[in-house]
Amino acid sequence: MRASTLCLVFGLVLLMTWTSEAAPKAVAAAVPERCCFNFIDFQIPGNKIVSAEKTGSDCPQAAIVVTTQKGLEFCVKPDEPWIKTVIEQLEKNKTG
Repeated sequence: MRASTLCLVFGLVLLMTWTSEAAPKAVAAAVPERCCFNFIDFQIPGNKIVSAEKTGSDCPQAAIVVTTQKGLEFCVKPDEPWIKTVIEQLEKNKTG
């Protein structure tokens, strides 16, 4: 009886150790790296922007994360006309 109890306890400890290591990885994979919840309501001059990246599809709202020359990041709604022009200009600068 004593050996079976010891085996049961040992098995439960192994199970708890295995599941506790697996849980943070699963949770971390479900959280997107960068999402936007607040958006700017002003236009940033195109010559001040160094990058514009779309947020991931697992974010609740589609957005563009704009990075300025000073390293500041702003969230912009993707349907803003001025950001479309900026993205086109950035892509043109990459290729040519």
